[in-house]
Amino acid sequence: MNPIKGILFKLGAVAMFIVMASLIKVTAPHVPAGEAVFFRSALAIPIIVGWLWMRGDLKTGFQVKSPMAHFWRGAVGTAAMGCMFASLGLLPLPEVTAIGYAAPLLVVVLAAMFLGEEVRAFRLFAVGLGLLGVIIVLEPRLTLFSGSSVQTTQALGAVIALMGALFASIAQIHVRRMVQFEQTSAIVFFFSLTSTLLSLLTIPFGWVMPTGQEAALLITAGLLGGMGQIFLTSAYRFADASVVAPFDYASMLAAIGIGYFVFHEVPTQQMLLGAGLVVFAGVLIIWREHRLGLERRRARKSMTPQG
Repeated sequence: MNPIKGILFKLGAVAMFIVMASLIKVTAPHVPAGEAVFFRSALAIPIIVGWLWMRGDLKTGFQVKSPMAHFWRGAVGTAAMGCMFASLGLLPLPEVTAIGYAAPLLVVVLAAMFLGEEVRAFRLFAVGLGLLGVIIVLEPRLTLFSGSSVQTTQALGAVIALMGALFASIAQIHVRRMVQFEQTSAIVFFFSLTSTLLSLLTIPFGWVMPTGQEAALLITAGLLGGMGQIFLTSAYRFADASVVAPFDYASMLAAIGIGYFVFHEVPTQQMLLGAGLVVFAGVLIIWREHRLGLERRRARKSMTPQG
Protein backbone atom coordinates (compact mmCIF):
# COMPACT_ATOMS: atom_id res chain seq x y z
CA MET A 1 0.00 0.00 0.00
CA ASN A 2 1.26 3.45 -0.98
CA PRO A 3 -1.47 6.10 -0.52
CA ILE A 4 0.45 8.97 -2.10
CA LYS A 5 1.23 6.92 -5.20
CA GLY A 6 -2.40 5.83 -5.39
CA ILE A 7 -3.52 9.47 -5.19
CA LEU A 8 -1.16 10.51 -8.00
CA PHE A 9 -2.47 7.72 -10.23
CA LYS A 10 -6.03 8.83 -9.48
CA LEU A 11 -5.31 12.45 -10.37
CA GLY A 12 -3.78 11.36 -13.67
CA ALA A 13 -6.87 9.28 -14.42
CA VAL A 14 -9.16 12.19 -13.54
CA ALA A 15 -7.34 14.51 -15.99
CA MET A 16 -7.59 12.00 -18.83
CA PHE A 17 -11.23 11.23 -18.16
CA ILE A 18 -12.34 14.89 -18.09
CA VAL A 19 -10.69 15.55 -21.45
CA MET A 20 -12.25 12.35 -22.77
CA ALA A 21 -15.69 13.49 -21.53
CA SER A 22 -15.21 16.84 -23.26
CA LEU A 23 -14.49 15.13 -26.57
CA ILE A 24 -17.54 12.90 -26.16
CA LYS A 25 -19.69 15.95 -25.38
CA VAL A 26 -18.66 17.58 -28.65
CA THR A 27 -19.97 14.56 -30.57
CA ALA A 28 -23.05 13.96 -28.36
CA PRO A 29 -25.55 15.93 -30.50
CA HIS A 30 -24.99 13.51 -33.40
CA VAL A 31 -23.37 10.31 -32.05
CA PRO A 32 -25.49 8.07 -29.75
CA ALA A 33 -24.09 7.20 -26.32
CA GLY A 34 -23.81 3.48 -27.12
CA GLU A 35 -21.71 4.22 -30.19
CA ALA A 36 -19.48 6.53 -28.15
CA VAL A 37 -19.00 3.71 -25.63
CA PHE A 38 -17.85 1.47 -28.48
CA PHE A 39 -15.21 3.96 -29.66
CA ARG A 40 -14.02 4.65 -26.12
CA SER A 41 -13.68 0.94 -25.35
CA ALA A 42 -12.41 -0.46 -28.65
CA LEU A 43 -9.73 2.21 -29.11
CA ALA A 44 -8.50 1.64 -25.57
CA ILE A 45 -7.49 -1.94 -26.39
CA PRO A 46 -4.36 -1.05 -28.46
CA ILE A 47 -3.19 1.22 -25.62
CA ILE A 48 -3.59 -1.60 -23.14
CA VAL A 49 -1.79 -4.14 -25.36
CA GLY A 50 1.07 -1.66 -25.81
CA TRP A 51 1.20 -1.19 -22.05
CA LEU A 52 1.46 -4.95 -21.54
CA TRP A 53 4.22 -5.18 -24.12
CA MET A 54 6.21 -2.42 -22.38
CA ARG A 55 5.81 -4.22 -19.07
CA GLY A 56 6.77 -7.59 -20.57
CA ASP A 57 3.39 -8.99 -19.55
CA LEU A 58 1.96 -10.07 -22.89
CA LYS A 59 2.12 -13.73 -21.89
CA THR A 60 0.66 -13.32 -18.43
CA GLY A 61 -1.43 -10.18 -18.71
CA PHE A 62 -4.49 -11.94 -20.07
CA GLN A 63 -4.64 -14.66 -17.45
CA VAL A 64 -7.72 -14.52 -15.22
CA LYS A 65 -8.83 -16.41 -12.15
CA SER A 66 -12.51 -15.43 -12.19
CA PRO A 67 -14.02 -14.79 -15.65
CA MET A 68 -17.41 -13.92 -14.15
CA ALA A 69 -15.85 -11.25 -11.94
CA HIS A 70 -14.49 -9.61 -15.09
CA PHE A 71 -17.87 -9.88 -16.81
CA TRP A 72 -19.77 -8.22 -13.97
CA ARG A 73 -17.14 -5.51 -13.63
CA GLY A 74 -17.47 -4.90 -17.36
CA ALA A 75 -21.26 -4.86 -17.29
CA VAL A 76 -21.53 -2.39 -14.40
CA GLY A 77 -18.73 -0.22 -15.77
CA THR A 78 -20.35 -0.15 -19.22
CA ALA A 79 -23.66 0.96 -17.68
CA ALA A 80 -21.87 3.76 -15.81
CA MET A 81 -20.08 4.88 -18.95
CA GLY A 82 -23.23 4.83 -21.06
CA CYS A 83 -25.15 6.90 -18.50
CA MET A 84 -22.37 9.47 -18.31
CA PHE A 85 -22.08 9.79 -22.08
CA ALA A 86 -25.85 10.17 -22.42
CA SER A 87 -26.01 12.86 -19.72
CA LEU A 88 -23.22 14.83 -21.44
CA GLY A 89 -25.61 15.47 -24.30
CA LEU A 90 -28.29 16.82 -21.95
CA LEU A 91 -26.46 18.88 -19.31
CA PRO A 92 -23.49 21.27 -19.10
CA LEU A 93 -20.12 19.58 -18.47
CA PRO A 94 -19.62 21.06 -14.95
CA GLU A 95 -23.04 19.81 -13.86
CA VAL A 96 -22.43 16.30 -15.14
CA THR A 97 -19.09 16.36 -13.33
CA ALA A 98 -20.70 17.60 -10.12
CA ILE A 99 -23.42 14.95 -10.15
CA GLY A 100 -20.71 12.36 -10.76
CA TYR A 101 -19.21 13.37 -7.42
CA ALA A 102 -21.89 11.25 -5.80
CA ALA A 103 -19.85 8.20 -6.89
CA PRO A 104 -16.74 8.69 -4.69
CA LEU A 105 -18.97 9.55 -1.74
CA LEU A 106 -20.86 6.31 -2.25
CA VAL A 107 -17.54 4.46 -2.58
CA VAL A 108 -16.44 5.62 0.88
CA VAL A 109 -19.65 4.21 2.38
CA LEU A 110 -19.56 0.98 0.35
CA ALA A 111 -15.86 0.44 1.12
CA ALA A 112 -16.56 0.59 4.83
CA MET A 113 -19.62 -1.65 4.52
CA PHE A 114 -18.37 -4.36 2.16
CA LEU A 115 -14.56 -4.16 2.14
CA GLY A 116 -13.99 -3.52 5.84
CA GLU A 117 -11.81 -0.50 5.13
CA GLU A 118 -11.20 1.79 8.08
CA VAL A 119 -12.53 5.31 7.63
CA ARG A 120 -11.38 7.63 10.44
CA ALA A 121 -12.94 10.85 11.63
CA PHE A 122 -10.66 13.19 9.68
CA ARG A 123 -11.40 11.47 6.38
CA LEU A 124 -15.11 11.44 7.16
CA PHE A 125 -14.93 15.17 7.84
CA ALA A 126 -13.18 15.81 4.52
CA VAL A 127 -15.68 13.67 2.62
CA GLY A 128 -18.53 15.46 4.41
CA LEU A 129 -17.06 18.78 3.37
CA GLY A 130 -16.91 17.55 -0.20
CA LEU A 131 -20.52 16.45 0.03
CA LEU A 132 -21.49 19.94 1.17
CA GLY A 133 -19.75 21.34 -1.88
CA VAL A 134 -21.59 18.93 -4.15
CA ILE A 135 -24.91 19.98 -2.60
CA ILE A 136 -24.09 23.65 -3.19
CA VAL A 137 -23.28 22.95 -6.84
CA LEU A 138 -26.42 20.87 -7.34
CA GLU A 139 -28.83 23.10 -5.42
CA PRO A 140 -30.26 24.69 -8.59
CA ARG A 141 -31.16 21.18 -9.75
CA LEU A 142 -32.92 20.22 -6.52
CA THR A 143 -36.18 21.63 -7.95
CA LEU A 144 -35.94 19.56 -11.12
CA PHE A 145 -39.48 18.24 -10.92
CA SER A 146 -41.23 21.05 -9.05
CA GLY A 147 -41.71 23.67 -11.73
CA SER A 148 -41.71 24.45 -15.42
CA SER A 149 -38.51 26.50 -15.30
CA VAL A 150 -36.40 23.39 -15.76
CA GLN A 151 -36.65 21.66 -19.09
CA THR A 152 -37.62 18.00 -19.23
CA THR A 153 -34.39 17.09 -21.01
CA GLN A 154 -32.32 18.58 -18.19
CA ALA A 155 -34.30 16.66 -15.59
CA LEU A 156 -33.75 13.48 -17.57
CA GLY A 157 -30.05 14.28 -17.85
CA ALA A 158 -29.76 14.69 -14.08
CA VAL A 159 -31.48 11.35 -13.43
CA ILE A 160 -29.25 9.57 -15.95
CA ALA A 161 -26.14 11.18 -14.43
CA LEU A 162 -27.17 10.03 -10.95
CA MET A 163 -27.69 6.48 -12.23
CA GLY A 164 -24.23 6.65 -13.76
CA ALA A 165 -22.76 7.71 -10.41
CA LEU A 166 -24.39 4.73 -8.71
CA PHE A 167 -23.07 2.28 -11.29
CA ALA A 168 -19.61 3.88 -11.12
CA SER A 169 -19.41 3.48 -7.34
CA ILE A 170 -20.34 -0.20 -7.59
CA ALA A 171 -17.75 -0.72 -10.32
CA GLN A 172 -15.02 0.92 -8.24
CA ILE A 173 -15.78 -1.29 -5.26
CA HIS A 174 -15.73 -4.33 -7.53
CA VAL A 175 -12.30 -3.30 -8.86
CA ARG A 176 -11.03 -2.92 -5.31
CA ARG A 177 -12.00 -6.52 -4.62
CA MET A 178 -10.61 -7.84 -7.89
CA VAL A 179 -7.12 -6.38 -7.46
CA GLN A 180 -6.69 -8.76 -4.54
CA PHE A 181 -6.63 -11.78 -6.87
CA GLU A 182 -6.43 -10.45 -10.46
CA GLN A 183 -3.66 -8.60 -12.29
CA THR A 184 -4.22 -4.94 -13.09
CA SER A 185 -3.49 -5.59 -16.75
CA ALA A 186 -6.18 -8.26 -16.96
CA ILE A 187 -8.76 -6.08 -15.22
CA VAL A 188 -8.15 -3.21 -17.61
CA PHE A 189 -8.02 -5.32 -20.77
CA PHE A 190 -11.12 -7.39 -20.11
CA PHE A 191 -13.11 -4.32 -19.08
CA SER A 192 -12.41 -2.72 -22.45
CA LEU A 193 -13.16 -5.98 -24.26
CA THR A 194 -16.41 -6.54 -22.36
CA SER A 195 -17.64 -2.97 -22.81
CA THR A 196 -16.78 -3.09 -26.52
CA LEU A 197 -18.89 -6.20 -27.00
CA LEU A 198 -21.76 -4.95 -24.83
CA SER A 199 -21.86 -1.62 -26.67
CA LEU A 200 -22.61 -3.49 -29.90
CA LEU A 201 -25.99 -4.41 -28.41
CA THR A 202 -27.00 -0.76 -28.86
CA ILE A 203 -26.67 -0.84 -32.67
CA PRO A 204 -30.46 -1.37 -33.17
CA PHE A 205 -31.08 1.87 -31.22
CA GLY A 206 -29.65 4.07 -33.96
CA TRP A 207 -25.92 4.18 -34.63
CA VAL A 208 -24.79 6.80 -37.18
CA MET A 209 -21.86 7.32 -39.50
CA PRO A 210 -19.64 9.92 -37.74
CA THR A 211 -18.07 12.72 -39.71
CA GLY A 212 -14.30 12.81 -40.10
CA GLN A 213 -13.95 15.29 -37.24
CA GLU A 214 -16.26 13.29 -35.00
CA ALA A 215 -14.34 10.10 -35.75
CA ALA A 216 -11.05 11.81 -34.84
CA LEU A 217 -12.53 13.06 -31.56
CA LEU A 218 -13.98 9.65 -30.71
CA ILE A 219 -10.69 7.90 -31.47
CA THR A 220 -8.79 10.34 -29.26
CA ALA A 221 -11.36 9.86 -26.51
CA GLY A 222 -10.87 6.11 -26.72
CA LEU A 223 -7.09 6.38 -26.45
CA LEU A 224 -7.37 8.71 -23.45
CA GLY A 225 -9.92 6.39 -21.88
CA GLY A 226 -7.52 3.47 -22.15
CA MET A 227 -4.74 5.38 -20.43
CA GLY A 228 -7.12 6.68 -17.79
CA GLN A 229 -8.39 3.18 -17.05
CA ILE A 230 -4.84 1.93 -16.47
CA PHE A 231 -4.17 4.80 -14.08
CA LEU A 232 -7.48 4.30 -12.27
CA THR A 233 -6.99 0.58 -11.72
CA SER A 234 -3.42 1.17 -10.53
CA ALA A 235 -4.68 3.76 -8.04
CA TYR A 236 -6.88 1.20 -6.31
CA ARG A 237 -3.98 -1.22 -6.11
CA PHE A 238 -1.85 1.25 -4.14
CA ALA A 239 -4.44 2.80 -1.81
CA ASP A 240 -7.76 2.14 -0.12
CA ALA A 241 -10.82 3.08 -2.13
CA SER A 242 -11.87 5.51 0.61
CA VAL A 243 -8.51 7.34 0.23
CA VAL A 244 -8.39 7.82 -3.54
CA ALA A 245 -12.13 8.18 -4.23
CA PRO A 246 -12.44 11.82 -3.05
CA PHE A 247 -9.89 12.94 -5.63
CA ASP A 248 -12.54 12.77 -8.31
CA TYR A 249 -13.29 16.28 -7.02
CA ALA A 250 -10.23 17.67 -8.81
CA SER A 251 -12.06 17.30 -12.11
CA MET A 252 -14.42 20.16 -11.18
CA LEU A 253 -11.84 22.87 -11.89
CA ALA A 254 -11.03 21.30 -15.24
CA ALA A 255 -14.72 20.91 -16.08
CA ILE A 256 -15.41 24.57 -15.26
CA GLY A 257 -12.49 25.73 -17.41
CA ILE A 258 -13.34 23.50 -20.36
CA GLY A 259 -17.04 24.29 -20.03
CA TYR A 260 -16.34 28.04 -20.13
CA PHE A 261 -13.73 28.19 -22.89
CA VAL A 262 -14.99 25.36 -25.12
CA PHE A 263 -18.74 25.10 -24.55
CA HIS A 264 -19.42 28.69 -23.39
CA GLU A 265 -20.96 27.44 -20.13
CA VAL A 266 -20.53 30.27 -17.64
CA PRO A 267 -20.16 29.04 -14.03
CA THR A 268 -22.17 30.79 -11.34
CA GLN A 269 -20.75 32.04 -8.04
CA GLN A 270 -22.63 29.22 -6.34
CA MET A 271 -20.95 26.62 -8.52
CA LEU A 272 -17.53 28.17 -7.89
CA LEU A 273 -18.15 28.09 -4.13
CA GLY A 274 -19.12 24.43 -4.22
CA ALA A 275 -16.14 23.58 -6.42
CA GLY A 276 -13.83 25.35 -3.99
CA LEU A 277 -15.12 23.28 -1.10
CA VAL A 278 -14.70 19.95 -2.86
CA VAL A 279 -11.18 20.82 -3.99
CA PHE A 280 -10.31 21.95 -0.47
CA ALA A 281 -11.58 18.61 0.85
CA GLY A 282 -9.19 16.83 -1.51
CA VAL A 283 -6.27 18.98 -0.38
CA LEU A 284 -7.08 18.14 3.25
CA ILE A 285 -6.84 14.43 2.51
CA ILE A 286 -3.54 14.85 0.66
CA TRP A 287 -2.15 16.78 3.63
CA ARG A 288 -3.41 14.18 6.09
CA GLU A 289 -1.96 11.24 4.14
CA HIS A 290 1.37 13.06 3.88
CA ARG A 291 1.49 13.61 7.66
CA LEU A 292 0.57 9.99 8.35
CA GLY A 293 3.29 8.85 5.96
CA LEU A 294 5.87 10.94 7.81
CA GLU A 295 4.70 9.52 11.14
CA ARG A 296 4.94 5.94 9.85
CA ARG A 297 8.46 6.52 8.55
CA ARG A 298 9.53 8.05 11.86
CA ALA A 299 8.03 5.10 13.73
CA ARG A 300 9.89 2.58 11.55
CA LYS A 301 13.12 4.51 11.94
CA SER A 302 12.78 4.58 15.71
CA MET A 303 12.31 0.79 15.77
CA THR A 304 15.45 0.16 13.70
CA PRO A 305 18.32 -1.13 15.88
CA GLN A 306 21.12 1.46 16.17
CA GLY A 307 24.83 0.71 16.09
